[in-house]
Amino acid sequence: MITQSHDTAPEAEKVQIELFRAASVAKRISLALSLSETAMFLSRRAIQRANPSFSKRQVDLAFVEYHYGQDLAERLRLYLEREQL
Repeated sequence: MITQSHDTAPEAEKVQIELFRAASVAKRISLALSLSETAMFLSRRAIQRANPSFSKRQVDLAFVEYHYGQDLAERLRLYLEREQL
């Protein structure tokens, strides 16, 4: 078997794969959602740490820009400004 991870022993990776395969669909979805939530949290935290003066909205807009592009972030910013009126 060719390993997928350079920092995981092949035996450990094999066990992980077998555990994922044996898990129910609900468990696999739960794990995927948890991983996504953690990644988003860490991304926002890194943005906040790099820009301590940013408000929550600025962090959220920076998150959108980094992950989805400047155009979408700008359109979101304009939308949010119109909604506040």
